[in-house]
Amino acid sequence: MKISIVTATYNSGVSLRDTLESVLSQTYDDYEHIIVDGGSTDNTLDILREYEPRYKGRLKWHSEPDRGIYDAMNKGIIRATGELVGLLNSDDFYTSDDVLASIAESYKSGDAVYGDVCYVHPNDLKKMVRRYSSASFSRWKMRLGFMPAHPSFYCRRSVYMRLGMFDLRFKIAADFEQLLRLIFVNHIKTKYIPKTFVTMRTGGASTSGLSSHRQIYHDHMMAYKVNGVYSNCMLESMRYMCKICERIRDKIAL
Repeated sequence: MKISIVTATYNSGVSLRDTLESVLSQTYDDYEHIIVDGGSTDNTLDILREYEPRYKGRLKWHSEPDRGIYDAMNKGIIRATGELVGLLNSDDFYTSDDVLASIAESYKSGDAVYGDVCYVHPNDLKKMVRRYSSASFSRWKMRLGFMPAHPSFYCRRSVYMRLGMFDLRFKIAADFEQLLRLIFVNHIKTKYIPKTFVTMRTGGASTSGLSSHRQIYHDHMMAYKVNGVYSNCMLESMRYMCKICERIRDKIAL
C-alpha cells in the first residue's frame, strides 16, 4: 500500500533537514514524499535539490506562491497518488523509523488512522514539553473542540476527494473544521494506533500566544456553524479546562 506524505514549506531551511532525514529513515519504503513550497527565498530549495537523489524517485516537489499552509496542503493532496495521505510539517519529524510501517500494518480497513504526537523545545529536540495523546478521543468530544492529533492523521485520498479538503476560510483551525466534517458529520471509520507518530517543535501558529487561541475559538465556532453542529462557548471552554489538567499531568510526569 502506497502512502503519500505531504509537506508544506516556506523558508524552512532551518528545520527541513530533520523532516527529510526522518522520512528517509523509515523502514517502510512504499511511499512518496510531496513537497509543496510557497516560493521560499532562503536555502529551502537548495536542500530539496541536495536530498532529491537520496529519495530515488520518491520525492516530488515544486515551488510557487500559495495562499498559505492549508492551500499548500490541498495542492499536495491533489497531487498525491497513494492510497493513504498524511501531512508532515516542515518543522516536524517522525518520532521513530517505524511510523509508516506501523500505519501500514495497522491499516486493514476503514477510512483513516491516527496516533499521538509530542512537542519538544525548538532549541533542544530531546527536551519534551508535552504529549498530545489521541487515546481518549471520541467522536462526541468534537462538540467540545477536541480532535485527534491532526499531524498523526492518515486518511484515504478518496475520502478527501469525496468529502473535501481544507476550507481556506479558516485561518488557523482548518484542520479542526476538516476533521469535524469528516468524522463528526460524515462518520468516516477511524482507528487509533497507540504510538507517537510525530515530534513537533513548539511555537507554531496554533500553539503561540493568546491571539492564536482567540482565532482558534473563532474558527471552531465558525466550523460548528457551517457544518450544522451544535456547540457553544461553555462546551468549548471545557476543552481548555481539560488541557490545563493535561499540562499539569505532563509536568509531573516530566
